Amino acid sequence: MTVINTNVSATLASNAIARNERAMTTAMERLSTGKRINNAGDDAAGLAVSSSMKAQVKGLEQAARNVADGISMVQMVEGAGNEIMTILVRMKELAVQAASGTYQATDLDALDAEYQQLEAEITRIADDTEWNGSNPISAATTVSLQIGIDSSHTLDLTFIDLSADGTNLTLNTGDLQDAANARTEMTAVDTAIDNLAAELAKQGANLNRLEYAQDNLMSVAANIDASRSRIEDADYADETSELARTQIISQAATAMLAQANQAKQTVLALLQ
Repeated sequence: MTVINTNVSATLASNAIARNERAMTTAMERLSTGKRINNAGDDAAGLAVSSSMKAQVKGLEQAARNVADGISMVQMVEGAGNEIMTILVRMKELAVQAASGTYQATDLDALDAEYQQLEAEITRIADDTEWNGSNPISAATTVSLQIGIDSSHTLDLTFIDLSADGTNLTLNTGDLQDAANARTEMTAVDTAIDNLAAELAKQGANLNRLEYAQDNLMSVAANIDASRSRIEDADYADETSELARTQIISQAATAMLAQANQAKQTVLALLQ
């Protein structure tokens, strides 16, 4: 049947052009943004999964930074502890020297003067060693690190009091004014050295653990990010092929629409 009011061929071609335009727009959007999923309509389930993965990755990366802060804190404490250990070794040397009966009172005064100054320096180091405004070794301290993306993923770092008058060192109770006092101080210094050595060993273990924890967090974050990329990111090989396909179809469909419109011109021949 020859009609002019309804051009079915043109309608089909027009609909095909509209569908192809949507596909072309999608391909161009993905190539422009680098993402396969730009809105929920592209892949609702994929968007939910990729959003969850993105949150996990950001949380893991922040946890890794938290661990890095913990590492820095432990390194700071370890550095201060090493300096205090050097001082204690010198104090032990002075106490041993003062315990000998070959020294006169003036000699002991000189030895004690240095001994007391070294004691004071230990307390100063403990009090002035700060991390972000806190003094972790001026008193017994516990620092809780968030090292994961769940609330239960925490790690407690404990630090002992490293001041000279603290419960772990307990040094400022005597002097080197005579040999008997010096021997008492020898024992006190030995105890302080043993306690500090144990603390340094503990912090060394903490440091190793934190470094492994940081490596693991970054590895997990990288793997999750790779999985998210496979869901969310555009495959440029596929999308460029899709763009080329839709561009070719667009040209062909436009030509067919022109042909469909031209076909109705034959009606004029019947009217002549």
